[in-house]
Parts: sequence; structure tokens; C-alpha cells
Amino acid sequence: MMEGTAGVSGRRHADEALLDNPDALAEHDPGGMLRFTASAGAQVRESAALAAEANLSLLADEGRPRAVVIAGIGTAGRTGDVLATVAGPRCPVPVIPHRSAGVPGWVGAADVVIAVSASGRSPEALGAAEAAHRRGARLVAVGAPDSQLQSVAERARAPFIPVPRRAPARASLWALTVPVLLAARTLGLVKVNEADLAETAARLDADADRCRPTAESFVNPAKSLALGLAGSIPIVWGSSPLATVAARRFGDTLSANARYPVVTGALGEAGRGRVGLLDGVFGGLVEGERDIFADPEETDPDATRLRLVLLRDGGLNADDDSDEPLAVEERRADAVQALAERRGVRCDVITAEGGSALERLASLMAVPDFASVYLALAHGLDPMAVPAITEMKELSNQ
Repeated sequence: MMEGTAGVSGRRHADEALLDNPDALAEHDPGGMLRFTASAGAQVRESAALAAEANLSLLADEGRPRAVVIAGIGTAGRTGDVLATVAGPRCPVPVIPHRSAGVPGWVGAADVVIAVSASGRSPEALGAAEAAHRRGARLVAVGAPDSQLQSVAERARAPFIPVPRRAPARASLWALTVPVLLAARTLGLVKVNEADLAETAARLDADADRCRPTAESFVNPAKSLALGLAGSIPIVWGSSPLATVAARRFGDTLSANARYPVVTGALGEAGRGRVGLLDGVFGGLVEGERDIFADPEETDPDATRLRLVLLRDGGLNADDDSDEPLAVEERRADAVQALAERRGVRCDVITAEGGSALERLASLMAVPDFASVYLALAHGLDPMAVPAITEMKELSNQ
């Protein structure tokens, strides 16, 4: 074993049969990542209740801010992307995700900083909260109760929303996101009502049921997606700004849970360059060598191929004042599907459903979240324990 690979285990090729064996799934998931992933709907409800108990009305006393900065790293940082896309292009002030320590140099008394950390101790969130307090900016903090972040918020006499640490940060996106959205609602930046939250939670519950471990692969969309991705290089593109947030989230979970390299981004941007991947050595070139009459299950297991996952907004934002016409997004999505088909690159499509931006986002995230866990389990990887993350922290903190 090479130095630094202690705790690294698993298999090169996915074991498809394992995914339809609930006992084996439980054995390979000792930390309960599937269970935590299934708690997304409950996270929405609990965090909404905790935010309601926090004194967010303090935020509104000074009126609308000049800008809102959401400070955090990793999953906490994704909450800023969610807020920006739910607020949309009609948001009256800039919404700026910030992923490094401190705050931008222009932040001052006219601004609001929302510091987010699942553990309540990330240097990025703590540094931002302290800098906001020093500069006189309004502060909201979201994180684990009785943490360093809560202490900073109390010193600043700022609202703190305690989010109990029940799961790893990457399985706590909804627990961290809902307080951010409700703080922004208090500031008059987003229109997220109780019905939106209830319908989003119900959507997440329904998808968790569809993706449950006892549902077999041929009826379980997450297991089917995981098996389709097995052994590939995934490319995940979103057709709209909202779908792009979901695409980047899928990239996060594929990397951390399943340890897969992945290309993510906006389809509009991909069309200016990255779509060329479909022509390359993992795309059209390798697919062109495949015997079209061969059984797809008997293709060379060592030939690495692209697998495209396209997240589509589904034409449900037609009434929004979006950055570009819906028809453009839809034509572009149709075009990339046609390109993939011409080159023999397999493509999975997930289309958003739901009446609000938040529910549509949930519908694009839920199945991919489960798929990343199932893909890890199929390779014999524990999705909870990631040795490289632990070693990275140890090496960085020496």
C-alpha cells in the first residue's frame, strides 16, 4: 500500500448486483449516508421552524441593503448560489456568494453578510462574520448550535439560526439553505412562502421514496442513473441558471461521495467550447470504435467514455423575467442532445417539476444526490468516510 492510502478501499468496476441487495447496501453504508440523504424533506421543515424562532425581524429594521454576501465554503457556499438563482434576475440588490475568508473590501454598514457553516467553525464563515461585525454590516449566522459561529453572532448581537449537525455538511444542503432563504425573504429579496417550503419538502420526500434502497434498479431512478454513470466521465450541464446550480451540486456529490471526476457547468457556456468534449478521445472517437451490433453490456469495461447528464428547467420559467428567452434555453438543450446522439454519447435527462423555483431546484437535485451515493456503494466505497478529505485537513493544519 502506498503511503497515504490508509483507509482507501473499494473496487475498480461497479457491482451492479449490490444495488439490488438492501442488506449489502446497509453493510457498505455504515455511516448511513442514504438515510441522511433521505432526510432532505425533514431538513426543510426543521430549518424553517428554527428560522421562525430566530429574531430575523432585526434585519428588516434598517431597510433594504445595498448588497447581500453569503459567506461559506463547500456545501455552505452552495447556499449562496441557491439564493442567487431563486432570487432571480429581478432581485433588487446584488446577491454575492463568497468562498474565502473575510469579506469583499467594499462591504460596509449598508450591506448584509450571511455567514454559513454546518460545523459552526469553518474559517471562511468565522472570518466573514468577524469582518462584518468590525465593519458595521448587518450579520446573520447559520450553523451548529453552541459553536464558535454562534459566539461571534452573540458578540455582534446578530441573529443566529441554530442548525443541528445531524449529517455531514454535504448531506445538509437543505438544512443550511432554508435559513438563508428566509433571511433574504425578511430583507424583501425573495418571495418564498410557506406553501413553497411545504411543496418543496413534499417533493423531496416523494423522491426519497422513489429512490429508497428497497426499490429495485429498474424502477429506482437514482440506481439507474448511478449504473449508467458507472465507469464513465460524467458531464453535467444545466440548461438554465437554476439547472446549473443543480448541475454543480451533482458535481460536488459525485466527487465527494463516489470519487468521480466530473465536468459541470452552464449549457450556454459549454456551447462556446466545452461541447467539444463530445468529439474527443472519451467521446465520439471512442464511441466510433464500438461495434454497433455488440451487446452494450459486453463493451470493453476498461474503455472510459463520457456520459452526459442534462438537467433541464422544463419550460416552467416561461413567465419569469429571465436573463435569456426560454426558447433559447430549450433549443440549446435539444441541440446538445442531438449532438450527443450523433456521436454515440449516452445522455440522461432530468427535467424540473414543480410550481416554484425552489421546488424545481429540489426536483433536479434529489435523484442525483441519491445517485452519487449509490455509485459509491456500487464501487465498494463508504460514501461517508473520505480518507483524502481527512488527510487534506491534517496536512493543511500542520
